[in-house]
Amino acid sequence: MLYNLLILQDDIFRLNTPLAEIFIRGSVMYLAIFFLMRVIGKRESGAHSLTDLLVIVLVAEAAAHGMAGDASGITDSVLLIVTILFWSVALDAVAYRFPALRRLIKSKPSPLILDGVMNKRALRREFMHPEEVMEQLRLHGITNTADVARAYLEPNGMVSVIRADRGEVEDPPKTPAVT
Repeated sequence: MLYNLLILQDDIFRLNTPLAEIFIRGSVMYLAIFFLMRVIGKRESGAHSLTDLLVIVLVAEAAAHGMAGDASGITDSVLLIVTILFWSVALDAVAYRFPALRRLIKSKPSPLILDGVMNKRALRREFMHPEEVMEQLRLHGITNTADVARAYLEPNGMVSVIRADRGEVEDPPKTPAVT
């Protein structure tokens, strides 16, 4: 019985997949999902940045295999998580150090309203209907686009608003209102 337990413990920590394969698989998956989500747009990511969302999902998936005792051992999962976190930090560092590449890696805010007029081109690009913009304005306490100097769809999926009179804008509620 003790012998079987020792063998089981040995299997748990054994590297079942070559280190290079773990790194390559983790790298390809992270970069592929990152760039696909970057192309899809800001609205899909919610209140977290694209990188935050991607890291959370991939780390959870990688950790699940190590915790559930699938074909991979704990060491494989830990190394995959390290690879995913490496790419998260590496892309942030590249965007910080090389401004020319920042445009490819990081999203910029999209101007939804300019001097009280909805930017139809930006709305089409972001697949937003004017009613969705009005909904976001109402969450900020604004009912008329004429009261808005600028409104942007931020990289984290939130809408920021600058009033035409430069007055304070209400913060949108953190949780949906219950009716």
